[in-house]
Amino acid sequence: MANESRPCPCDIGDRFDYGGRGQEVQVGHIKAYVCKPSASTDRAVIVIHDIFGWQLPNTRYIADMLTTNGYIAICPDFFVGQEAWKPSNDWASFDDWVKTRDAGKIDKEVDVVLKYLKDQCGAKKIGVIGFCWGGAAVQHLMLKNPHLKTGVSLYGVIRRFEDKHSLLHPTFFIFGEKDDIIPLEQVTLLEQKLKQNCKVDYEVKIYPGQTHGFVHRKREDINPQDKPYIEEGRKDMINWLNKYL
Repeated sequence: MANESRPCPCDIGDRFDYGGRGQEVQVGHIKAYVCKPSASTDRAVIVIHDIFGWQLPNTRYIADMLTTNGYIAICPDFFVGQEAWKPSNDWASFDDWVKTRDAGKIDKEVDVVLKYLKDQCGAKKIGVIGFCWGGAAVQHLMLKNPHLKTGVSLYGVIRRFEDKHSLLHPTFFIFGEKDDIIPLEQVTLLEQKLKQNCKVDYEVKIYPGQTHGFVHRKREDINPQDKPYIEEGRKDMINWLNKYL
């Protein structure tokens, strides 16, 4: 096994057996998964995938959950056709792999998606959520994109933007207490920096006993001890979006 000596700490977790209620569409130069609620709405959420890519059933499950809560949800391929990380890949090659997929260089794709949401879907109030790699991308967008109203960063890799905290929009940060990738010292430092520099609403919340990916990569039916926190994380995410969109 290639990973025995150095296992990937970003475990894929429980892969959902889920087909999705939406459809795949071409949005400019990228593909995207889109799901729309039955009633018309002008509220939309861009869902930014983790290292396992835009086709991961778990991420589409969350996109569809947003739709059942009244949002147009779109999960674009922010790797722009490049392969997503596979659990079978050698973790030793991860640093080289991720260098070609920069969470801080997705602005071109976001602009295309925003145009699609406004022109094709009638969206006027648009937010963003993201997981892991996508959580770091959310922080990047909250620092610079004037067209988004709010963001939720779920276990976003803090070190990617550790010196940037002047957020433009209300942002909610979700972390697990037992996350091997994001130590609590980093979360504490993030809170301190936000307190010093941030002029908009924000919240940083740590969920007891939870590991990386708990909101979308743990199945509550086979992790009963984690079920309350999985559900709480999802509810908090929806409540934040409802408040600011």
